[in-house]
Amino acid sequence: MTGVWPESKSFNDEGYGPIPKKWHGTCQTAKGNPDNFHCNRKLIGARYFNKGYLAMPIPIRDPNETFNSARDFDGHGSHTLSTVGGNFVANASVFGNGRGTASGGSPKARVAAYKVCWGDLCHDADILAGFEAAISDGVDVLSVSLGRNFPVEFHNSSISIGSFHAVANNIIVVSGGGNSGPDPSTVSNLEPWTLTVAASTIDRDFTSYVILGNKKILKGKSLSEHELPRHKLYPLISAADAKFDHVSTVEALLCINGSLDSHKAKGKILVCLRGNNGRVKKGVEASRVGAVGMILANDEASGGEIISDAHVLPASHVNFKDGNVILKYVNYTKSPIAYITRVKTQLGVKASPSIAAFSSRGPNILAPSILKPDITAPGVKIIAAYSEALPRSPSESDKRRTPFNIMSGTSMACPHVAGLVALLKSVHPDWSPAVIKSAIMTTATTKDNIGGHLLDSSQEEATPNAYGAGHVRPNLAADPGLVYDLNITDYLNFLCGHGYNNSQLKLFYGRPYTCPKSFNLIDFNYPAIIVPNFKIGQPLNVTRTVTNVGSPSRYRVHIQAPTGFLVSVKPNRLNFKKNGEKREFKVTLTLKKGTTYKTDYVFGKLIWTDGKHQVATPIAIKYPH
Repeated sequence: MTGVWPESKSFNDEGYGPIPKKWHGTCQTAKGNPDNFHCNRKLIGARYFNKGYLAMPIPIRDPNETFNSARDFDGHGSHTLSTVGGNFVANASVFGNGRGTASGGSPKARVAAYKVCWGDLCHDADILAGFEAAISDGVDVLSVSLGRNFPVEFHNSSISIGSFHAVANNIIVVSGGGNSGPDPSTVSNLEPWTLTVAASTIDRDFTSYVILGNKKILKGKSLSEHELPRHKLYPLISAADAKFDHVSTVEALLCINGSLDSHKAKGKILVCLRGNNGRVKKGVEASRVGAVGMILANDEASGGEIISDAHVLPASHVNFKDGNVILKYVNYTKSPIAYITRVKTQLGVKASPSIAAFSSRGPNILAPSILKPDITAPGVKIIAAYSEALPRSPSESDKRRTPFNIMSGTSMACPHVAGLVALLKSVHPDWSPAVIKSAIMTTATTKDNIGGHLLDSSQEEATPNAYGAGHVRPNLAADPGLVYDLNITDYLNFLCGHGYNNSQLKLFYGRPYTCPKSFNLIDFNYPAIIVPNFKIGQPLNVTRTVTNVGSPSRYRVHIQAPTGFLVSVKPNRLNFKKNGEKREFKVTLTLKKGTTYKTDYVFGKLIWTDGKHQVATPIAIKYPH
């Protein structure tokens, strides 16, 4: 969404044949092509959209932005595009960390970039123009790693409207769920026709240990390329003890720019507290005053979440608990000393995946009967292509450039799923966007790599409000057995049930549409059953229809009932004689007498199985207080 760095090896077109005739796109360059931007047989299209941005008041705009180019001056666009469909690149790393072969989820796909964001600003007019251009150009999949920090009604959302137009043209749209977690109801991109992705950790870490003079060893994280000389321990002080006299203790402890005195810090390892200013910028201040290393300690609010950053000096980021251990050692030891080990890439981390703390959570605040997020995919410490126009860290003094970078966010999770969607489209070109979405959701897992339930960042069991249907399992999605299908009429009826009038519907459909006399949102054929307003005293019936996309088979249902509820399914067996055959079933939810709850939502699952396939459908019920 911020453009592309076309020279990246991830977009190398060696071995590619002619561009398909179905492609109607272009490689848009400024007059005279001053930045030498070129596409090829891999990167087959690039466009930029800035009319909305340029119409904004000048003080809001970035005066240094290059307006007439699809080139990426941010890094976000190159990273996400290569994660979707980047080619194989051997020996890729970020300053030696995470070395291996990099590729996108669909490495042989052709890719195109649509630049609609300039700096941090993405204007609705430019977003809609990007959607319409992509539809006209003939794309098969849209990976949309952007969204708002707050929910906006569908008819006021450029992403909701643009993605509806795409789905109406049989283009599946994958979007990130946002980075405003772990608070509830923060998830964005809430429309049922997009596939909204949460972010998880992966089983790779970048570790750097802190060794104290009392022989305690504490595990931290870092991406620093710098290393302290071995076999030597260095003086260790709190950054608060290196402050200028006129600076507050808090400012110094946070390692704010200009707060530290080189006479007090030189040659020492500083303990800086997380918060207020950027994590890497704290290290820049420590380096400025001659510190040999930095220990970045979490504040209480950050808890156990520690992050690997490309610090400008030897550094390790430790959690709140370990930070307290270090500060206690500093405060109660006459001459505290420490060492920070070189960063190492650690593989096979257990337990993983887990849900990232930043990943936005449900429930869906606009459409409570629709599960959001839909699915979870890797979104923490992802290595992918990067723009070589900007430094490795936020510091202006950082002259380092890298063709690959490590980034985290639901923006990184989104293209993982989009890459899978591209593969599914190639294997099953007749599948609708809803069928592909269902296949991915119903084959997901809620287990980690040691067989336990998916955890959130606080090490508690996560719920569908955090992970949706579960963590994506690409190998199973190509053969899901049964799917929940939907078409444009279904989505229009959903909007009717949401209360939309004809003028609002025209934003999505472009022509008159007559709403049905009644439409029950609970019976919308989504691959999840969400009940936001269960009424005490009467059972609730929910109807779903599944379509067989496999061979003839007989399915039976297994029920994992939400706590305090009785769940029955009729019929409890479904027979399919051919591919494409549909069967309807009814789920009845009954509240057990005397049930009380400590939480708002209770969760369960129903699973259709024929012995080969496990077609899982999450159930979430909001308990009526």
